[in-house]
Amino acid sequence: MESKHLIDWLRDAHAMEKQAEKMLKAQASRLEHYPQLEQRIVKHIEETKRQVEKLEHCMGLLGTDASTIKDLGAQMTAFGQAIGGMMAEDEVVKAGIASYAFENFEIASYKAIIKAADMASQPEISQVCNEILQEEVAMAEWLSQHLDDVTHQYLLREDENLRAKT
Repeated sequence: MESKHLIDWLRDAHAMEKQAEKMLKAQASRLEHYPQLEQRIVKHIEETKRQVEKLEHCMGLLGTDASTIKDLGAQMTAFGQAIGGMMAEDEVVKAGIASYAFENFEIASYKAIIKAADMASQPEISQVCNEILQEEVAMAEWLSQHLDDVTHQYLLREDENLRAKT
């Protein structure tokens, strides 16, 4: 099977992870009153950086590299999202919802890449992407389990006229 789609999807995943890194860094820098969420995001930033390296390794196995144009586009999107989020009064809640949705998008993307790698007889790429998939699943589960708490903290802080946004 031809690996054209596999290469394209790996490039998309690389751009997606670069976007995630920028979004997560922007979010983590503003979570003064939500230390548990901040700690988990900081951990996921480190996972994301390693995921970028792993994806670059996978692309190297196929004799290609990342798409500068896709990466730049993703980073610009992340910047726009970060700026837009800073303006929302309920930023921490909306960011939690957006992060959960983004993690599930990543999960779906990696499932497709793994299938393409399997069909292209690329077991190392399949294995690496499965490792990344497990990290994305863990982050999505964490967000799912903690969104109620973050929302609760936000609403309590707002009711007490405390700085609730971040």
